[in-house]
Amino acid sequence: MTRAAFSYDFPHRHLISVADLNPVDIRIIFERAARWLAVNRTPDKSSDVLKGLTVLNLFFEASTRTQGSFEMAGKRLGADVVNFAVAHSSASKGESLSDTARTLAAMRPDIMVVRHSATGAPRFLAERTGLAVVNAGDGMHEHPTQALLDSFTLAQHWGEVGGKRILIVGDILHSRVARSNIGLLNILGAEIRLCAPPTLLPSDVDQWGCDVFHDLDEALQDCDAVMALRQQKERMSGGFVPSAREFFHLFGLTHERLEVCAPDVLVMHPGPMNRGTEIHTKLADDPEKSVILEQVESGVAVRMAVLELIGETIRRDFDSREAGQ
Repeated sequence: MTRAAFSYDFPHRHLISVADLNPVDIRIIFERAARWLAVNRTPDKSSDVLKGLTVLNLFFEASTRTQGSFEMAGKRLGADVVNFAVAHSSASKGESLSDTARTLAAMRPDIMVVRHSATGAPRFLAERTGLAVVNAGDGMHEHPTQALLDSFTLAQHWGEVGGKRILIVGDILHSRVARSNIGLLNILGAEIRLCAPPTLLPSDVDQWGCDVFHDLDEALQDCDAVMALRQQKERMSGGFVPSAREFFHLFGLTHERLEVCAPDVLVMHPGPMNRGTEIHTKLADDPEKSVILEQVESGVAVRMAVLELIGETIRRDFDSREAGQ
């Protein structure tokens, strides 16, 4: 598949937040992702749409799945992909984020994929370096490509996400995945429910445009999809939940609990899963209800779509500058 296959002028140079996208942008990303999903299921997965461009994966936080997904996406598009080992870099020796950013920018990559524990780090790097930046997760703020792949996975089953009732359950307080999903699902017109103990809900959750529950069995009524979130113990200090066993008893997903949902309810999890804490193993592995592995597959296709569209923007901006000289 070559660059000439598509003609839509994607208006964005970065993907920092789902709030930067409108319904047309999302539709185009999903259309591209659907094509790449089909290509990725063939023996010849290679393309040249990003040939000549360099993608720098800059992960200040460990993430096997997200980094691997972005690396595979970039390579399948023909880009030169460099994984920056932050743990062995000058950043680990006390160099400021600003100096690290300027050093990397001086190497002339084209797209920087950034994951950082500090909220706002990807936007800071975009402003400081002038490079195209994709947010791969920043603090407890956002994870836009995860939200895109989640809704894309659902759209593959339903056609449209709008009008569907979707429940997000678990550690919503610490989850950038939840925040991005809520933002995107609101844009797409879904009905969003949240369920968690009060200790795992943000103080301003009443302003998020969602129905909030503390009783899982009540929250599950007639839901079309349910997303379980991982307990982010690395972000917890103190007693947010009594115990993993107690949490599963009150908020863990099981086949029995899903009986009050829509008959064809889909079960999701952004991973990695804590089996027996957030979701029962049998449900996680149920091919009739679980789309967890489909989410992983969709992740590569969606990230290919995002990188491709941003790559087109980079080339278009360069051509415009050249024409103006």
